[in-house]
Amino acid sequence: MMSSNGDGRYAVQIRHLNVFYGPRLAVREITMPIARNKITAFIGPSGCGKSTVLRAINRMNDLIPEARVEGEVIYRGENIYRPEIDPVEIRRRIGMVFQKPNPFPKSIYDNVAYGPRVLGIKDRRTLDQIVEQSLRQAALWDEVKDDLKKSGLALSGGQQQRLCIARALAVEPDVILMDEPCSALDPIATERIEDLMKELVVDYSIVIVTHNMQQARRVSEYTAFFTTDESRTGELVEFDRTDKVFSMPSDPRTADYIAGRFG
Repeated sequence: MMSSNGDGRYAVQIRHLNVFYGPRLAVREITMPIARNKITAFIGPSGCGKSTVLRAINRMNDLIPEARVEGEVIYRGENIYRPEIDPVEIRRRIGMVFQKPNPFPKSIYDNVAYGPRVLGIKDRRTLDQIVEQSLRQAALWDEVKDDLKKSGLALSGGQQQRLCIARALAVEPDVILMDEPCSALDPIATERIEDLMKELVVDYSIVIVTHNMQQARRVSEYTAFFTTDESRTGELVEFDRTDKVFSMPSDPRTADYIAGRFG
């Protein structure tokens, strides 16, 4: 079990993170804090390691056979890569929403109840409460409350993504990671997800990977800009408050990317 100690300002602290895929160094020496109850955006060109760093925050890279991680990710005062730390517990506390909505081929109710059931919750009344609360938090309850037995796969793309967010919330995480959660959605569904993020950040710390710089500017309070060096290894170029990154970047590479000169 993990302690609740640590610096209260930060949800996660990444220190000297290197991730390898086989012999290839994918990202080099990433050090940055993830602020508590804020939205942090990762931006940068394709292949710069944004998603690799995101997956390192909840040990999803463990699921890639050739991946190897060096450095530390500090959560609740402990390095989550210590051998005795249970990665399943980490992924419960640090949830993830993927680029393409991926509801289970189950009912809306069973999608949301899946995680709590895995954790041993069997009482129907308790499950009902969790399902309703999670769907309300994901701004989906009013649309589906009379149709909870319907397949999650029958929902629209935007509704499916909100269902996946509800599924992540049902196990009471502290941190929510979102890997380009709007890239497969239309502008109206994208706006709903962005509004939802702004509501959720009151209770959760959120990290979003996005190719949409306007989205990063709209929703995040902090922005990390990544790019690749000559060897195609991802590196963190700049990390600061979003308004500063977009209006007064400290590195010319950031300015060039934001201006559309590369990437």
